[in-house]
Formats: sequence, C-alpha cells, structure tokens
Amino acid sequence: MPKVLLPQSLHPDLPLTALAPMQDVTNLWFMKVIAHYGSPDYFFTEYFRVNDTSRLNRSILAAITENDTGRPVFAQMIGESIPDLVRTARELCRYNIAGVDLNMGCPAPRIYRKNVGGGLLREPEKVDQILAELRSTVNDRPLTVKMRVGFENTDNFYKILDIIARHNIDLLSLHGRTVKDMYHGEVKYDLIAEAVSRVDCPVLANGNITSATTALSVLAQTGAAGVMVGRWAIANPWIFKQIRQALRGEVIAPVPLVEVRNYIDRLWQTPNSVNIPVRSRVGYLKMFLNYIALLVDAEGQFLRLMRQTQTEVELLNLCDRVFLTDVTKTLALAPYSKG
Repeated sequence: MPKVLLPQSLHPDLPLTALAPMQDVTNLWFMKVIAHYGSPDYFFTEYFRVNDTSRLNRSILAAITENDTGRPVFAQMIGESIPDLVRTARELCRYNIAGVDLNMGCPAPRIYRKNVGGGLLREPEKVDQILAELRSTVNDRPLTVKMRVGFENTDNFYKILDIIARHNIDLLSLHGRTVKDMYHGEVKYDLIAEAVSRVDCPVLANGNITSATTALSVLAQTGAAGVMVGRWAIANPWIFKQIRQALRGEVIAPVPLVEVRNYIDRLWQTPNSVNIPVRSRVGYLKMFLNYIALLVDAEGQFLRLMRQTQTEVELLNLCDRVFLTDVTKTLALAPYSKG
C-alpha cells in the first residue's frame, strides 16, 4: 500500500511540532488558546473511548468539527475490541480529520488494566491484529500510533516497531519511557533514535521536552522528524513558537509575566464556564497552574500558596500579586524544579 501523505506543516523547512493528546486538557478551547500563542503543526484530540457500546463523544468531536485554528487535527482512539475500533475509525473518517491515531501509551492504571492504551504493549500479537484491520479501514488518510517504549520493560519494543513498519503506519509518536515509568525517570532518547532508524515513517520524539533548547537537543540526539510536547505546553503555550525561533537560530523572545496572567484569564474563561461549578473551575485552573508555577518561581512559594487557595477570588488575587506586581519579570525558559 502506498504511503499516505501527512498534512502540510506550517513551516516545511523545519522539523514537525505537535501538541500531545492529554485527557481533560486538549479540548477545543485549549487548542484555540494554544493557537493564539503559536500553533504546533498538528493537534491530536483527547482519546475517544472505544468499546461495544461506545459512541463518538460530542465534546471531543467538537475539537474536530468546530476547530477554527487552521491546523490539522488527528482523532485519537483508545480500545482493544477490533470490530469496534474499525467501526469507530469509519465513523471518524466521515469528519474532517487529519488522520486516525491509536493510543498505545496511556500509563493510567485504570486504563492499562483494561488492556487498552499502554496495556496493549504487553501483547504484540494483538497489536498486529489491530493495526492490520485499521490499516485496511483507514486507507485514504494517515493512520498513526502514539506509544511508549514498553510496558514494564522494553522487551517487546523492536517487535512492535517491526509491526508498525509492516502495516505502513504513517506517523509514530514515541514517548521514551515505559508505561510503568509514567512521567518519572530518564527518557530513553536512545530508543527513540533506534525507532527512527527502524521504521520508515516520520517519528515524533515525546517525553520531557521542557523547552525550545531541550527540543533542539532531542532532535539532535534522536534524528526524529519532530517533537511532540504535552505538559510543558500547558506551562508555556509559547513553546511551539519558541521552538521555531530556536531552530532558525533566532533569539527567543522572553514572555513577560503580565502576558502569562492574560493566558491564565483565557484558561479561566472557557466558553462553557457558566455551566461549571466554581469549585470545579478552581480545580481545573489549578491543574494548569501546577505546571505554570514551575516556570514562574524558583523557590516554589507560588506553587504552595496556589494549592492552598480555596476560592476563585483567592486564586485570582494571588495570580494578580505574582504576575502583575513586577512588570520586568518574565517566564523562565526552562522549569526551575519539579516542585
């Protein structure tokens, strides 16, 4: 089967950039917010859960049907029932998607215990069957895979890479940790480099890409076609713009904390915020601030105070004090610590 062309990137002369799919984060609104500060080449949706009773989640579907960012959106699925994965892929292909992405990397125990997401990495034979059926179903647009280097260890890594190559997967996003590593420990960029040499599709390097400088280092180490950034795009929505600046040898423009305060307002003012209880909205914003804090305060004082706030007024007043008091302060280009 001939290779399907990937969607055009924003800057064909530069390596690819992608926003990693993150459940409860990469919804339509967050994609729009990221696009405001500098789009990646590709977006990926939160995963559509697939089982025998599943239907396409309307909220996730909105990230495709109502997306006005101008960037391609890949629809991600998670599941292990082959008939239902095939059915869902067919349904998704009726929409304006850049391609269908299979999640083989989610490290949440409640997910992998159901033998989906990262749990699939324990069963290469099942992966082979799934990709064979999906490839014959998704033949007019890209079929992509996001995975990790293994479940508990990397014993199946090369076997699964060979399966990916055999089924003409069009793009591989590879997080250089195992499922059991979750988000801790060293990222095995050497294994990402091995994947680059072993599969014949573009590989996006994923895992702990904290800054534009890190992105350049990872690209040099791995030879990957591009980088996929997740949590650190939450902390710094300017990161894709900064990566492009760094790739071109330009000076990275510092981001004043006043601008970060505006970003926090954008996150707070989600279109459906009036329907969300204030306590839930505060918790939602704190999820983002947990990452932003690591680029704002080397001592971790803001992180501690932010976590202690109880109300909307307390939280936003704290943000005003930290982000608006000193107009000369800027967002750090790399995290201070893990807090």
